[in-house]
Amino acid sequence: MSTSAASAAATSTTDRVAIVTGGSGGIGRAAAERLAADGMKVVIGYAGGPGRAKEAVEAVVAAGGTAMAVRADVADEDEVAALFDQAEQAYGGVDVVVNTAGVMLLSPLAELDFADFDRMHRTNVRGTFVVSQQAARRVRAGGAIINFSTSVTKLALPGYTAYAATKGAVDAMTLILARELRGRDITANAVAPGPTASPLFLEGKDQATIDRLSSVSAFGRLGTPEDAAQVVSFLAGPGRWVNGQVIYTNGGAI
Repeated sequence: MSTSAASAAATSTTDRVAIVTGGSGGIGRAAAERLAADGMKVVIGYAGGPGRAKEAVEAVVAAGGTAMAVRADVADEDEVAALFDQAEQAYGGVDVVVNTAGVMLLSPLAELDFADFDRMHRTNVRGTFVVSQQAARRVRAGGAIINFSTSVTKLALPGYTAYAATKGAVDAMTLILARELRGRDITANAVAPGPTASPLFLEGKDQATIDRLSSVSAFGRLGTPEDAAQVVSFLAGPGRWVNGQVIYTNGGAI
């Protein structure tokens, strides 16, 4: 088999397995549903809300896909290891890891409660590191690791200081991980959405703020979870020559 044929075989979505953390809602659920529609078996990782996780699995199955839900705190290395264990036991291995789990708590830097800072750091930084570590150890050749960052690291919107700082850490670890995976045929990239109509973004915002942020993109609207899921699908499948990058998925906001 030629090198190109071997690569195509390795990255065919048929019979591949994806873990999606934060997969019970928002961008995570859209990504899980898209990867399942692409033909992958999907393991939906969630930290709370088993009912929402069950609904996400049922949506995938109703559309003809294969999915299961596993509870895991992304910042707990033992729980994340168990998540990967269950994926391997159920489906035989792991090919794609999409880490959408995140916390966003907004405040001007001068007014930030350090409990909020620590909560975001635990999930967004430690959680991404823990999941990426397991992914680096377990993802099969031809696979992809996709972390989630934010366009706010470039947009520099007031009130997002602490959140953007955690996502800057995600950028750094993802780009370095891509180079540490050299020779293993595994890509590592970060998707950085702009303002997106997801529960994470919409919570606590009044309509005036939502309207103002909708105008940030060149399309004059908020992104949708499905917009981000399209990029995930590309990176998880045919986008093999995209590696070690932060992909700004924001409708031309930057």
